[in-house]
Amino acid sequence: MTGNLRKIQVEETCWKVNSLSYALSPIRSLALLSASVLLSACVSYTANDQAEATLTRTPYQVIENQLYTPPDWPQALHADIYQPEGDQLRPAVLVVHGGAWTRRSRDDMRGTAKQLAARGFVAVNISYRFAPEHLFPAQLHDMQQAMRWIHDNAGTYNIDTSRIAAMGYSSGAHLVSLLALVAGTGDELDSPYGGAITRPAAVVAGGTPSDLRKFEGGTLVPQFLGGTIKEVPELYAQASPVVHIHDRAPPFFIYHGSADMLVSADHASDFYQALQDSGIPSELYIMRLQGHVTAFLTSGFAVKESMRFLQRVMPERPQANALAH
Repeated sequence: MTGNLRKIQVEETCWKVNSLSYALSPIRSLALLSASVLLSACVSYTANDQAEATLTRTPYQVIENQLYTPPDWPQALHADIYQPEGDQLRPAVLVVHGGAWTRRSRDDMRGTAKQLAARGFVAVNISYRFAPEHLFPAQLHDMQQAMRWIHDNAGTYNIDTSRIAAMGYSSGAHLVSLLALVAGTGDELDSPYGGAITRPAAVVAGGTPSDLRKFEGGTLVPQFLGGTIKEVPELYAQASPVVHIHDRAPPFFIYHGSADMLVSADHASDFYQALQDSGIPSELYIMRLQGHVTAFLTSGFAVKESMRFLQRVMPERPQANALAH
């Protein structure tokens, strides 16, 4: 699979909500939720022209609070493992929550992890250190440790180590994108905890702040990086995934709300175009009329398409399961 495959533009049915009646306050929240769900069906999807992958349901179990960091790590960090039943080797996905690098928890990604596990992916849903107590690149180091832990424990959870992807939303998407793009490159960010083993086979990134240089004001990025863009411009570039794109990068599935006012949609389109220009297999899924939060809350369709994408770019190796038995 190459980045030069013919592209198809898929325009899904765009539901129109002309008006909502809020006269009855008890139904106001239900009306708003219904509007968000309907709008989630309005997307523009640029995909590689390939046969649609089939997603089959499978039961799964959840193993909670597994320590994934070494004993001497500055903060003990844990993961919840969503493991499909059966003894065959499965693809895995490192799952990383958002929260502006400063807050929230892996509980936010519980629904996504369940969705992945129900379709045959081992979901490893992790916590990580927060800024400003822990400045960048501490969070990237946590990602690298998580990838190493997944490899080290692959036998326990029946994981095919050749099919480990990474998925995140917002700041989580930023971290998994950066993880994938610096792994094994010898870049400064690839040391001392990175290396080729920390490179995901594919990335799913939603609401991604792909170029931190676009944030000229506000407090979120400065408290993550430890300074404003005027004070540490080189750090803003170093922490931007788009800066690290190279021709050996893994495939990317990018989704984003077109009405995102926190992380503007050009973060997605510019990132996608840069990946395309480097010949990286990539797909872009734009959720029209959705903002940063609503795109996350109504991301079920995007996650479903991303799982099909992962199946296409990380095909099952029959010989791997043969060796496992």
